[in-house]
Amino acid sequence: MVRPASNFEFDDSNKEYIVTFDGLISNSNFLNKIDTILKILQSRMKTPVDIEFVSDGNDFYLLQCRPQSFMGESIAEMIPKDVPDEKILFTAKKYISNGKVPEITHVVYVDPLKYTEIADRNKLLQVGRVISKLNKLLPKRKFILMGPGRWGSRGDIKLGVSVTYSDINNTAILIEIARKKGNYVPDLSFGTHFFQDLVEASIRYLPLYPDDKGIIFNEEFLSKSNNILGVIAPEYHYLEDTVKVIDILESTGGMILKVLMNAELEEALGMFMNPTAEVFSEKDVREVVEYHFGDHWRWRMKMAEKIASELDGKRFGVKGMYVFGSTKNAVSGPGSDIDLIIHIDKDKTLINELNHWLEGWSLCLSEINYLRTGYKSQGLLDVHFVTDEDIKSKNSYAVKIGAITDAARPLKLKSRVN
Repeated sequence: MVRPASNFEFDDSNKEYIVTFDGLISNSNFLNKIDTILKILQSRMKTPVDIEFVSDGNDFYLLQCRPQSFMGESIAEMIPKDVPDEKILFTAKKYISNGKVPEITHVVYVDPLKYTEIADRNKLLQVGRVISKLNKLLPKRKFILMGPGRWGSRGDIKLGVSVTYSDINNTAILIEIARKKGNYVPDLSFGTHFFQDLVEASIRYLPLYPDDKGIIFNEEFLSKSNNILGVIAPEYHYLEDTVKVIDILESTGGMILKVLMNAELEEALGMFMNPTAEVFSEKDVREVVEYHFGDHWRWRMKMAEKIASELDGKRFGVKGMYVFGSTKNAVSGPGSDIDLIIHIDKDKTLINELNHWLEGWSLCLSEINYLRTGYKSQGLLDVHFVTDEDIKSKNSYAVKIGAITDAARPLKLKSRVN
């Protein structure tokens, strides 16, 4: 039995001692102080917050403060029972959370068997690097990552793909697969290597146990569908036997993948279906937290369009402007930049004047965003200049212009309005 120790017992070597926070909770006003701090921060930031802190009993040091994530779509979804097996990619019946992810267009699948067969540590690390590359190339929140074991492993990377959160932060779902090896089922990380980041970014996590009784796992689709890795990331073509990138629309004749999850039933289903253009409702989010705005991307898109409409291409030597990233993909948060690509005429562009003009916009929008959300920044625009040569050779951010997947969206310049 665990009980508080008396002053006379501390020198008794026959007793075992453990440290708890019972006294801090029961015999001090520490929790009341924390409650007051959280309420002040919430009132200033207009949203519930998550904090990290250090306290020595006298002084309180706030290390980090950020908004909590609220997902209005995190409800138990109905799992249909009449879906033909050929239209199911996977089912799951363990450790399921609530929610749904509609309109998935791509699957990135790291074959668990092929991955464990890799003997060269450097090649294992390269699997992580190609995942990072695909994370930047594929449309944000429109693809899922599937692979073996413990994603984010740093020690024994045989246990799972060696990535950091920034290597996977654009996926819609992280799926860890536990394939049975004899009588042994490997442990999964359950997203613990970057759990808080996944939650805050509304990235779903799902564990799959394909060898469990009653589970459907469409391995034939994953292994035999056309692998476009060599097309979109040709420098990693030598990993095609291990890493599969599947264009679902192409492989299914126009269908997309939808994932439904129900924690009450402990069931999840990934099924192919016709596109429905379903998006998450802003109303769902606002009903959870009054001040948790869902229009960050809409406002940013309007501002990007406004900037383009005021930019005199002839005066500054600008041929085109494009928006990409979270604004274009409608997933911006309160602290997101507006990512722009500006196509310039190398010989005619007044680059210093153009930079000053854009800096004015950037600082003004940053201040407006601060008044709207409480987020401070040194500027809201993240601008990348490209030339004709860049576009021709697809260097740098020019690869986004006319890309096969997640192409940057063109904006109308002032000279082209009307």
